[in-house]
Order: sequence, then structure tokens, then C-alpha cells
Amino acid sequence: MNYAALQQNLTQMQSIPALKNPRGLNLNYKLLVFDWDGTLMDSEAKIVACMQAAFVDLGMAVPSRDAVRDIIGLGLRESIQTLYPGAGDGLVDDLFQGYRHHFLGANDTPSQLFPDVEKTLEQLDRAGYLLTVATGKGRRGLDRVLDETGLGRFFIATRCADETFSKPHPEMLNQLIDLAGVEASEALMIGDTEYDLQMAVNAGADALAVSYGVHEVERLLSHGPIGCLDAIGELPDYLASLASQPLRFAG
Repeated sequence: MNYAALQQNLTQMQSIPALKNPRGLNLNYKLLVFDWDGTLMDSEAKIVACMQAAFVDLGMAVPSRDAVRDIIGLGLRESIQTLYPGAGDGLVDDLFQGYRHHFLGANDTPSQLFPDVEKTLEQLDRAGYLLTVATGKGRRGLDRVLDETGLGRFFIATRCADETFSKPHPEMLNQLIDLAGVEASEALMIGDTEYDLQMAVNAGADALAVSYGVHEVERLLSHGPIGCLDAIGELPDYLASLASQPLRFAG
């Protein structure tokens, strides 16, 4: 969606009163904010391999697969500090650079989009939703996969953990909400980790979980998402089903 189309959509959307159902959920979401790893792309295997390789390169004890899976969604520095509490800045820098070396070039573990991602984004874009990405990836890594997948054309804006605070701090989401010109209540965060859902809570926005990523469903549900999808392709119908529920005007 180009800038002119974005402005037209915003003008039209701002004239529509917010609608709520009896649970208090905003059924007139205008902004959809997607996590990337584990939500749109199945990159778990590569992230785990690259993080473990960074520790191997320094002759350090290698974190388990489960330990690395648990920190997917955080910024890279925050991930390293969680895996190795008490690490000094120098060691964090060395692991940071080692991970980037493997992820951006040395490691060839494939990462694929989850089924129906492109189709789903096309449907949502045609329906007039404003689409964005909030990710723990670095800017260089996100720009690379957006280019490789051709999905960059769908997003009006993206934010990465090396540009602002890591999830679950709300700043990344707040920036996207401000840029889109909507209220927090009109934004829906979609993600596979508790960090995504916590960020939404911290920003005063709703969140929708997906069950096929790295964090278990029970863990996700404990953060109060409005629902949990088993496939990203279910999203357009899910949003349509919200709009078909009994409504009342807010206020």
C-alpha cells in the first residue's frame, strides 16, 4: 500500500466510530502488527543453530535448544544476556557479532514462510488493514528477509529491536501506532511468544496469539490474548468473525 493510499485509508477509517462487543474487544481494528520469527517465518532452527554456533566459537558451554527457543522474540543483546546472566559488555559484544556472522552468512539452515503467509497478507491489504512488523530481529536481518520474500510491499512500516527497546517494552508498538495515526485500541498485535503479548498489554493494545511458534499455548493464554490461531491463514476469517458478533457502540 503506497503513501497516498495509506492517507486515504486513514481518512476513511477515522470517520468510523469504534465498535465493541460485550467482552469489550474493539472489532474495528485498523492496524495489524505482526511479529516475524515464529509468526510469519519458520526460522526457529536457524536461530537456534546460529546462537549455539556463537557460543561454540568462543569455547563456551552451549545453551540447549529449549533455552534458545525460549528467548526467541527478544532483541539479540537481551537474548544473550538472558542466556548468559552476568556477561560483561565485551562478552555480549563477542556473542552478538558471532551470532550475526552465522545468521547473515555462514549458516545455511533454511527458513521458510509459514503456509499461506503471502496469501493472507494480500487479503488483509485488500481489505484495507494497515500492516506493520514489530520484531526482535535487527534491521539488517529484517530488510534482508523482506527483500528475499518480496513481502516488504505489504507493510507501511516496520520496527526492529536494534532501533528501539526490545519486547516486551511497548515503545516498538507505540511507534507503529503513532505512525499509523490510530489509537492503541485500534491496533492488534499478532505473535507467537509471551513477549509479543506482554508488549501489547504494556501498550494498551489487544493481542492475538498463534499456536505454531515457539511458546506453548498455555503460556500464551496466560497473557490474555483475544484468541489463539493454529495457522496464519485463519486470520482473515477470524477478523471477519469478530465483526459478526453482537455489537454496541463504544462510549
